[in-house]
Amino acid sequence: MDTKFSSKQALWFTLINYFGVLIGTVSTLFIYPYDKDLLGIIRFIDGFAQILYPIMVLGASTALLNFQPKLNDLLQRKLFSYSMISIVWMIFFCAIGVSVVYWFDWLENKQYFIYGFFIAICLAYVDLFKRQATNLQKLSVPTFYEKIIPKITLPLAFVLILYYGFTETQGLIFYTVSFAVMLIAIGFYLFKYFKPLYTLNYKDLFQEIPKKQYYQYSLYAFSASLGSFFAFRIDSVMIPEFLSNTANGDFNIGVNLANALMIPAAGVFALYSPLISESLKKNDLSVLKIKYADVAKNLFFIGILLYGCVLLGMKDFFEILPTSDKLLPVLPVLYILGGNVVLNMATSFNTEIIAYSKFYRFNLIAILLLAILNVGLNYYVLTQTNFGIIGVAWASFFAMMVFNLTKLWFIYRKFNMLPINTNYIKTIASSLVLLTIAFVLPLSIFGMFDFIIRCSFFAGTFMLLIYKTGWVQEFNNNVKKVLKLVLRK
Repeated sequence: MDTKFSSKQALWFTLINYFGVLIGTVSTLFIYPYDKDLLGIIRFIDGFAQILYPIMVLGASTALLNFQPKLNDLLQRKLFSYSMISIVWMIFFCAIGVSVVYWFDWLENKQYFIYGFFIAICLAYVDLFKRQATNLQKLSVPTFYEKIIPKITLPLAFVLILYYGFTETQGLIFYTVSFAVMLIAIGFYLFKYFKPLYTLNYKDLFQEIPKKQYYQYSLYAFSASLGSFFAFRIDSVMIPEFLSNTANGDFNIGVNLANALMIPAAGVFALYSPLISESLKKNDLSVLKIKYADVAKNLFFIGILLYGCVLLGMKDFFEILPTSDKLLPVLPVLYILGGNVVLNMATSFNTEIIAYSKFYRFNLIAILLLAILNVGLNYYVLTQTNFGIIGVAWASFFAMMVFNLTKLWFIYRKFNMLPINTNYIKTIASSLVLLTIAFVLPLSIFGMFDFIIRCSFFAGTFMLLIYKTGWVQEFNNNVKKVLKLVLRK
């Protein structure tokens, strides 16, 4: 892999994601709180789409990334073509299934199934196209379309409904159609660099890749993807069923803000996938061991830096906003889910290592464990307690902790690798000490803006310490690059 090129792609991936998060955060703070019921409905629609699209893909996109390195150019194009056709068949079967489920009287929000179904079709092909773009190291532009288009159209739909007389149905149609626009834009870009081979003859492809092996891996990937929904997104469907769409909207605000912390990890995990796959197929773990630990340390540094500022300043920041009365109840959810995100970042690319190894089936076991824990805990919290969405957030945190510890244990057993070293432990300890100091500093003389001083003290001191000690070398490298550019000017 061209590391320079990968670093450039990672930078663009991260910048694009943060631009999308900036749009989403502004919308979450200033637009969505005015209609939490509508936000809950849209989150239900997105959740329904997240159930359907893994079924439509049926593991084809993950199999594409796994098997393409073994193939020549002709067979790579045939594999992509076969994946596109298989999705068409699965869309047909999903349509039958949704039509049957629609007639269940006890289901809430079933009138919104059609929007979720259409979005799922778009997401299925977007997932496939992005996997191919990852193989080509052309991920930044598709990521731009994927992250920016829905982030722009969703607040626009709210504005049209709240201020310009659009009906709810018109707003939902507007939002849904934006996914088709996104799909067309990504497809147009991808096909400039990659030309699929449209054919119905795949005999030579499955001589190179045994069909049984292909379908076994695809079904594994499908199970993992569907399990991921129940593990990570089931709350978006369960909360409206047991509480309300408004409560779902509240929870979504916390999710949106917490997910902003995860953006650096998303770019790194996506762009390291080909390197992980190649290293494991060649049984060359020397580079992978180094990257495993470095990425964990880098991501924890970024995650705790951002999360620390959330803990120190978000409450005071919310209080100065015009939507403060609607945002303050969401704070406990944000704190819990933010910790969840940092925990996930701190354990590096566990899932990817297992997924591209001969032990890939273990990911399914881990996902199923997480799904059972999450669904079970959510059901208990929502039906047997009065904790509401705060209980749902704690359920997610506990399930995620078990999930990550299980993967750490497995990778250590099978590969003798841990993403932890002395510098990582020092980074963790110093961040916690500085966070505590920043929290107890007597800064009340600054009034309602004391949170700016607290966050600045924590972030500035922590970054200075990390730079002087060199515990996170990637941070030092980036600082030197920025200084070099500045000095040139």
